[in-house]
Amino acid sequence: MAQDPALEVLKQAILLERQGKAFYEQVSRQSQAQPVTELFQTMAEEETRHIDVLSRQFSGYADSGRFDQAEMEASSAGIPSEILTRDIRAQISAAGYEAAAISAAMDMENRAVRVYSERAQAAADPNERRLYSWLADWERGHLKLLADINDALVEDIWHENNFWPF
Repeated sequence: MAQDPALEVLKQAILLERQGKAFYEQVSRQSQAQPVTELFQTMAEEETRHIDVLSRQFSGYADSGRFDQAEMEASSAGIPSEILTRDIRAQISAAGYEAAAISAAMDMENRAVRVYSERAQAAADPNERRLYSWLADWERGHLKLLADINDALVEDIWHENNFWPF
């Protein structure tokens, strides 16, 4: 019997989120800087929330063939942008482990945005479309946070090395 494409995408999405959570937890454990540890712990907690939402959607869809719109409305998304503090910026060397982790995390978040966006476009069910659009937006928030940190690191390196042409 052929698998339902919606269930297959939900499985893939849960796997993506579990991989992200494992990655963020590992970086959190290996970082020596408390603000960086806290950043990656927060990211891991966000992935746990995604896993929970997706798992409930999977169970609900498997049982009823429908997506739960109320689930999306009840779950708040995102990390406050204030998390990018001078402490984090000061304790991440652009050439260090944490900077490499941020770059890798950006790739993971980009992949999640792509998977969710593609599924949102392909979905016939309006609630499924909303679910994946909502998740893609949530991941875009993560990506923006990471990109802001990465941009700040690049700017710091440019200043430290007098790379500015003016």
